[in-house]
Amino acid sequence: MSFAQLDTIHSVPNPLDILEAMFMANDWPFDRSETDEIVVETTGGWCDYRLFFAWREDLHALYFTCSFDMKIPREKRTGLADLLALINEKMWMGHFDRCSEEGTPIYRQTIPTRGLQSLSVELLEDMMDIALAECERFYPAFQFLLWGGHSPEEAVSAALLDCVGEA
Repeated sequence: MSFAQLDTIHSVPNPLDILEAMFMANDWPFDRSETDEIVVETTGGWCDYRLFFAWREDLHALYFTCSFDMKIPREKRTGLADLLALINEKMWMGHFDRCSEEGTPIYRQTIPTRGLQSLSVELLEDMMDIALAECERFYPAFQFLLWGGHSPEEAVSAALLDCVGEA
């Protein structure tokens, strides 16, 4: 038996099948027009988020993005690049980027799966929870930069301000 045949035997089943079952069980509207792509939308505290998943069996990888509807004016894109660099320094998993087609900020992450038997529901839930938490955490920084006129450094500092005590 060749290494290629062994690799095929140990491939992870399509994790989008698990995601589809999760979305159906929770009555979340989703679109799976391709066998290797699925999109779902959810509401956060600041805005609606679009979660996109793509499965690449040949790479044994699950690609994931979480985007929010926020257009970046061309004159703010240099500041956005600086802001993204500052935000990414603060992150443990995944990273933020700017979608070149739409000009919107996106969170993205890829999970390599080679050697795994399957992806658990818990892993997929954690991946989505972390992405949504990071989007919620840094959404104000984007707003401070784009509409508040703050520098990237000020925007990150203001967004990460931890309140102490009770009002």
